[in-house]
Amino acid sequence: MKRVEVVVVGAGVVGLSTAVCVAETLPHCSVTVIAEKFSPDTTGDGAAGILLPKEFPDIPLERQRRWFKESFDHLLVVADSPQASDAGVYLSSGYHIFKEIPCDKKPFWSDFVFGFRYMTDREMKRFPNHKFGQAFTTLKCECLSYLPWLEKRLKAVGGQIIHEKVTDLHKLALNYDAIMNCSGLGSRFLVKDEEVYPVRGQILKVNAPWLKNFIRDGDGNTYIYPGISYVSIGGTRQADDWRLEVDKEDSEGILERCCRLEPSLRAAQVMGEWVGLRPGRANPRVEHQYLHVEGRQVPLVHNYGHGSCGVTLSWGTALDALDLLRQSLFEKPPQARL
Repeated sequence: MKRVEVVVVGAGVVGLSTAVCVAETLPHCSVTVIAEKFSPDTTGDGAAGILLPKEFPDIPLERQRRWFKESFDHLLVVADSPQASDAGVYLSSGYHIFKEIPCDKKPFWSDFVFGFRYMTDREMKRFPNHKFGQAFTTLKCECLSYLPWLEKRLKAVGGQIIHEKVTDLHKLALNYDAIMNCSGLGSRFLVKDEEVYPVRGQILKVNAPWLKNFIRDGDGNTYIYPGISYVSIGGTRQADDWRLEVDKEDSEGILERCCRLEPSLRAAQVMGEWVGLRPGRANPRVEHQYLHVEGRQVPLVHNYGHGSCGVTLSWGTALDALDLLRQSLFEKPPQARL
């Protein structure tokens, strides 16, 4: 069988997951990842990487359940393997607390994490400004380790890596049989998708090794995630804000809010500050189309717009993108490039 040249645009957690899925599953495909930025310079590298989904309005819940379950199951295999340390993947337990009782006390993902339960009155006494809480064990995936680990996994099956900014998919299609667009926020420019927008996130990295359990406010704006080398505390969700500079007022607000949840943080030393732009979108775009290039129909599979759920849904949407690639190659087998 003729080798099929597949290019993945984007080297964040979604792009590399997609590339690995294709390279490991379809041995007749040669996979190349092209991106302007690789780890440690992607949005995921600063993200806390806790697996915790949110519900998207226009995607069937069954599909969202599958995305999360497949991502959780994949990362659990890594966490339970000798490679867990290299990959930066491990179990993390903690509390998800709410100032008002949520409409959905048992969210769609509660069956896939471990030990999901409602917090007791005694536990809630620690958080006097909150009325309700969920306790569970999920996974944490530190992209500073995980992305280089995925790169190694890709290269082990013959995948190629190219550092380059892609500005024109039609030009790219001249040299490849299929394109997988995992360009995140870049899709606003690359495919003129104005539905994707920046959501600015700022976090602090603090030295607080005594903290072992995560705490997350249900509004998503205040969280404490203990990691391997530091504790990530945050955060901000500033839509349509392109600033990549650290905002001192944001840092002060983060520290104050997190210290209210966990007073011991007042003794923690701040090790660093980080800002990233999440690829916000009402719903992730995981679908395919065809580019018409010099008489050929080149499959274009989109997999972007995960917002703050990039790590959380990365493997599940990568498997969906793989299926869409398979389907499109079957429907329209590659034609000879001129």
